[in-house]
Amino acid sequence: MIDEIFSIFLDGRVFYLLIAASLAGVVRGFSGFGSSMIFIPIAGQVLRPVEVIIILTIMDLIGPLPNIPRAIRDSRLREVFLLVFGGALTLPVGVFLLTLMSVNGFKLIASTFTLILLCLLVLGVRYRKHLNRYLIFFTGALGGLFGGAVGIPGPPVIMLYMASELPPRVIRANNMVYLFLIDILLVFIFMINGMLILNLVVLGLLVSIPYLIANTFGGLLFRPNLEKFYRTIAYVIIFFSALLGLPFF
Repeated sequence: MIDEIFSIFLDGRVFYLLIAASLAGVVRGFSGFGSSMIFIPIAGQVLRPVEVIIILTIMDLIGPLPNIPRAIRDSRLREVFLLVFGGALTLPVGVFLLTLMSVNGFKLIASTFTLILLCLLVLGVRYRKHLNRYLIFFTGALGGLFGGAVGIPGPPVIMLYMASELPPRVIRANNMVYLFLIDILLVFIFMINGMLILNLVVLGLLVSIPYLIANTFGGLLFRPNLEKFYRTIAYVIIFFSALLGLPFF
């Protein structure tokens, strides 16, 4: 285990992880989403798919902690629990698909899915109808599938809420609490399947330090009246992260 961790330090791969974690943390802190869409394409350049997802899950349990109390107060918890219930049913299927995925396949799916979501958000797609419980449950289930398979549980839920007409404060809070609870479920699934290897946990804890600091900084930056400014910054960072994550690069 020690040799593997030292090798990541010696060959410079750790710097990819630290930079990715820092960028992801700032965006997650002020927008409530986007950490996986930034971290995975960058970390996927230097680590295997399963390693990336486990490290991301560990750091994602720690980094958002300073912002979770506020998010719980601002969120619609009934909707969040319905999302998580749907995700819990499909996460194991997604994790099974992850174990079958090649490195290039992982990069291509994760980056392409991120870019598609980004295009829809930039184009200003809006959902004008009422968010009924069936739609919320299905969206959570879709998020769970993608969360297990490519480590990105947020896009379906983000798309649903960002396209809605809910206040930015509620959108940010719902996304943040949902993603946090999904990460808890992912850790549980990894443990059951014997995938929670100690050296990956150590690396996850290591990168969670800059991620935690960046999350706190991003949370302090958040101002509901500057929503468009935050979205623009998040979109630019997500775009370049996803672009660099494509296997062609």
